Amino acid sequence: MIKRGKPTKNGQVKITFTIPEGNGHGGVSVVGDFNDWDPYAHPMRRGEDGTYQVSLVVPAHQPIRFRYLADGGVWFDDADADHHDEHGGRLDPISRIDPMALPEAPVKPAARRTVKKPAPQTLATQALASPQTLTNGSSAVTPMAAS
Repeated sequence: MIKRGKPTKNGQVKITFTIPEGNGHGGVSVVGDFNDWDPYAHPMRRGEDGTYQVSLVVPAHQPIRFRYLADGGVWFDDADADHHDEHGGRLDPISRIDPMALPEAPVKPAARRTVKKPAPQTLATQALASPQTLTNGSSAVTPMAAS
């Protein structure tokens, strides 16, 4: 499992790698281009539940390549990587961030607007709007054509 944090103001992202119980076989490290493939740079810690976990900080907009290396030289990949190829997994640090985890943009309060009420309709304004039919209280009045 791979958990991505939200980007910091300085353009970094915290990534937490977790592998389930049974995949460690004595010890595991996450190695990749972010640590020059050094198996001693990011050893994973075994939790009480048997999972192995490590967190690291990487540039937010720079994809990383990585693999896991277990004791005895056993390499394996993480199914949760964004892409896989013959070199292992590739991860885009901010590609799968939950939108709810992103920092919120400041919201400007809505400007107060006064809504004008329409002027009451009179026979004169009705005639300008629709010269064909005028209403006069409860009955319609049709203007007569000039002869």
